[in-house]
Amino acid sequence: MVLEMKVPSPGESITEVEIATWLVEDGDYVEKDQPIAEVDSDKATLELPAEESGIITLKAEEGDAVQVGAVVCLIDMDAKKPAESDDTNKSSKKEESKQDTQESKAEASKKEDSTPETYATGSASPAAKKILAEKGIEASSIKGTGKDGRVTKEDAVKAVPSMGTPSTGGSRGSEKKKLSMLRRKVAQRLVSVKNETAMLTTFNEVNMQPIFDLRAEHKENFKSKHGVGLGFMSFFTKAVVRALQMYPDVNSMIDGDYKVEYDFQDISIAVSGPKGLMVPVIRNAENLTFRGVESEVKRLAIRARDGQITVDEMTGGTFTITNGGVFGSMLSTPIINPPQSAILGMHNIVNRPMAVDGEVVIQPIMYVALSYDHRIIDGRESVGFLVAVKEALENPVELLMDNNVTKALEL
Repeated sequence: MVLEMKVPSPGESITEVEIATWLVEDGDYVEKDQPIAEVDSDKATLELPAEESGIITLKAEEGDAVQVGAVVCLIDMDAKKPAESDDTNKSSKKEESKQDTQESKAEASKKEDSTPETYATGSASPAAKKILAEKGIEASSIKGTGKDGRVTKEDAVKAVPSMGTPSTGGSRGSEKKKLSMLRRKVAQRLVSVKNETAMLTTFNEVNMQPIFDLRAEHKENFKSKHGVGLGFMSFFTKAVVRALQMYPDVNSMIDGDYKVEYDFQDISIAVSGPKGLMVPVIRNAENLTFRGVESEVKRLAIRARDGQITVDEMTGGTFTITNGGVFGSMLSTPIINPPQSAILGMHNIVNRPMAVDGEVVIQPIMYVALSYDHRIIDGRESVGFLVAVKEALENPVELLMDNNVTKALEL
């Protein structure tokens, strides 16, 4: 019996996926639940497992865009698994074939190199030489269309200097690769945000010394008790939740002529994955403790890194936090994650001189940025929100821990 394997739906509203990589070859024997392909949707990269065991026949090429529900491969379930010796012979033959192909390519390349190129002689008409000299182009780099490969005046006029300068003889290769479906979708969304929103950015600075002191005192006990580190994301997430409750417009979205307000805070966090930027969501962050936030951040980051993040885990979110500081960014203007109305950008922490009680002292300072959609969020709300975040981070014991550090970090 032959099973037709169809593309499953990765999530709501997704109608098409792209075959990113086949993990098996045509004619291979696959086991049930064995990953056979990676498929890109416009939201995530997912593994496609074999539905049954048998010999596989591929029906789509890498890079093909296929509709959800379309047949991508056939699995002959009646086929018997090849003996181990056959697998070894097959592998050996593949290796020999690969070696022969490489030798053939090397031979062809050698032959190509030994073939003289008619346009490398530098033969050019006087008029062509003058034009090429003005452009700073060597005649030997032009393929002439005249007799015996001679470079004509017309060839010289059409010649374009490489990057505006003569070649120095180094490598000048290039490669054209199709963007993944995820990257193409991200590009479209970013352009649409710039074109369709009234995006502005407001900035502030945060003295991180109080958080540094808290972490230095409690991080060892916190990690031994909960199995996760006490990082900055829990402080920022809880500060954001507090500020969103104070300024609900920042936690709202536009839907046509209507404003949609939420009484919960689902915080999207930007994390770097193997296929690019992923934005998984911490659900109901307002109900999480410091341990709860750190555990969820760790879980989502690992799943994103391992390519296991699902569309459902990245769907929704009422506000986004992105941390460019892990890459060394001092300051940036983050782009809103649609359909959300605002995004907070964290940056690197640098020791800077600061006035404290009338004296100049060195403090660890982080610049923070809030990009927001001015169509729905006014300056008062945006500035007030960022100031509320700053206040909470600079006074975490009172504003985030209810003056009980031990209780806040033990839960």
